[in-house]
Amino acid sequence: MEIFRFERAERLMTHHGSTGLHATRVAAGAGQVQVTCLTLAPGGTIGTHPATSAQLLLVVTGSGWVAGQDGTRVPITAGQGARWEEAENHTTGTESGLTALVLEGPLTLFEPEPTGNRG
Repeated sequence: MEIFRFERAERLMTHHGSTGLHATRVAAGAGQVQVTCLTLAPGGTIGTHPATSAQLLLVVTGSGWVAGQDGTRVPITAGQGARWEEAENHTTGTESGLTALVLEGPLTLFEPEPTGNRG
């Protein structure tokens, strides 16, 4: 077993006009699969850009908004996620700050299990 921290805010990111964004590479798997921890400061944004592969953003703490191809902002909070297809333009922002894990690569989302079937 290995215990490690993933919210290290290692790299300040300014690509695509992003503000208040720090990223930490966490892991990579076979093929194109990789995991990154993003920390977005209060008032920060991840500038609009096309997804280089399918992307899944999982908000761990805080809240903000996400937008896809049409630019419509949708609120998102801890415990929720957003998925974008490869080449889909998308952006994320927050007034209060958030931390999210981003998984990139060929991903299949599972449907929620019915309540009571968890064991």
